[in-house]
Amino acid sequence: MTRAIALAAALAVTLTAPAAAQEAKPRPIAEQIGAGGRPAGAAWSRSPVYAQNGMAATAHPLATQVALDVLKAGGNAVDAAIAANAALGLMEPTGNGIGGDLFAIIYDPRTGKLHGLNGSGRSPKGQTLKQLKARLDDAKSLPALGHLSVTIPGTVDAWFTMHDRFGKLAMKDVLAPTIRYAREGHPVAPVIAEYYRRAYRNFDRNADKFDFTNARATWFANGAPKAGEVFRNPDLANTLERIATNGRDEFYRGQSAQVMVDYLKRQGSAYTIEDFAAHRSDWFDPVCVAYRKGYELCELPPNTQGFAALQMVNILKNVDLAQWERGSPQVLHYITEAKRLAHADVAKFYADTGFAPFPMDLLSDEYGRKRFALIDPDKATPEFAPGEPKPEPKLDGSGDTTYMTVVDKDGLMVSLIQSNYRGMGSGLVPDGLGFMFQDRGELYSLDPKHANAYAPGKRPFQTIIPAFVKKDGQPYMTLGLMGGGMQPQGHVQVLINLVDYGMNLQEAGDAARLNHEGGREPTEPTTGPSIDPLGTLYVEPGIPAATVAALKAMGHKVEVVKDGAMFGGYQAIARDPRTGVLIGATEMRKDGQAQGY
Repeated sequence: MTRAIALAAALAVTLTAPAAAQEAKPRPIAEQIGAGGRPAGAAWSRSPVYAQNGMAATAHPLATQVALDVLKAGGNAVDAAIAANAALGLMEPTGNGIGGDLFAIIYDPRTGKLHGLNGSGRSPKGQTLKQLKARLDDAKSLPALGHLSVTIPGTVDAWFTMHDRFGKLAMKDVLAPTIRYAREGHPVAPVIAEYYRRAYRNFDRNADKFDFTNARATWFANGAPKAGEVFRNPDLANTLERIATNGRDEFYRGQSAQVMVDYLKRQGSAYTIEDFAAHRSDWFDPVCVAYRKGYELCELPPNTQGFAALQMVNILKNVDLAQWERGSPQVLHYITEAKRLAHADVAKFYADTGFAPFPMDLLSDEYGRKRFALIDPDKATPEFAPGEPKPEPKLDGSGDTTYMTVVDKDGLMVSLIQSNYRGMGSGLVPDGLGFMFQDRGELYSLDPKHANAYAPGKRPFQTIIPAFVKKDGQPYMTLGLMGGGMQPQGHVQVLINLVDYGMNLQEAGDAARLNHEGGREPTEPTTGPSIDPLGTLYVEPGIPAATVAALKAMGHKVEVVKDGAMFGGYQAIARDPRTGVLIGATEMRKDGQAQGY
């Protein structure tokens, strides 16, 4: 059996018996028949998209088309990315919106430089940790719902910050497609409808604990929107129209800002108009580490978890994974243990670098070799402790979630991720504005000794991370994979699929994934035992049953999950540096589309 055939067999979706008739969401056809054949490529995937003049990959086909329309109208990749992100906030509010935060990596072909943008919001300046804990009534963590988990929404400022540096079209033209869709309506996509259903169920059962009135009126007046239902959001149209006309200050100093502050104060929040007015995005230099065969992975620094992917790369490049088949227990074991080692450091060291300097020694090759040496090749280690890196000076600097990417014909490349965090966010919708506040503040630690401890005017630890890949020192690929702690391990799995196993851009995302959850978290106290030191290794049905059994015998706690929801949402665009040809891929686990022209 050839390697390609063996790999396809190892990753093919396992057929199962039909769902029982009494299941809430039966999928009889999907469970009775498997994938068809293909004349080229893996049978479980589809073709990547090729184009020359511009390309977009997003989690919604209409948002992808919005991006392409902006490119065709003379806009560049930044204009198109902002337009598509605005559209996703309307069409995929289950994952993102202007109530959330945004991060981006932008490659500028004029200067040959990568730019990283941190568009995340901060806590109220007038509320101390002691005051916050008093409001929590001795709770050990912040709640997912309600005003205490709200942080300043950073997306709108990030749009204007990107646009001021790189944009070509007027913002009124960039936001016009979403304003039109918000007024006239768009059909709800199937996967988004499922996430609406889950969000509605969660909000409804907690409606006695927080103000669900505005959220219900905006999205759930007749229950959760169904697939194919035409959805309109005139409140969001009005908000975006004011932003398009009056600029970013409308959102942070103007009418919209005052509405947000007044609403939050009614909920008991400590935010003031001064907190909103003081918000700003920050430029940072992305950091890249070498993997092998000339590939480098580039990520943003904390307060994101992007460097966790770099730590995993530095660990895994010490073993030749290609000596085993991709679906083998050895490969999954090494990926899992590398993730656990990296996240032991994430839990201790990753935080807002304005408050907690990041030890850059964590990203050295030497440190990666030391951490790799802790992996037992034959069994799972019960618990990994964080490392002891050398102290460093302060790092200098110039999401659920949606990831999207746009590249234009000139080689301007945008890797963008945006999120309201868990579910649709905090459940709180400011009066008449048509969007939900994020619940990102849930990720602060309440341990005053923790690097990620809550403090006034501080950014929380962030899960959302855009990525970028270089090849032979040249800009090569935008990459992102939405989904909480899945993101860094997802970035690394895609990179392994491309580099070690020769998959194409689409196959690298379609292949069955693993998602390890557990271990010490950035919200836990710095002392005492971890709640779940070993964690659970979740895998998709495409992982062979023999591999699952072998991993269990090695001491991993393994569960097979069929619905794909926890394994993220991948988009990517590669650019051939010689020809300029663009290659796009999108996530089969979402509703999205990669398309070019």
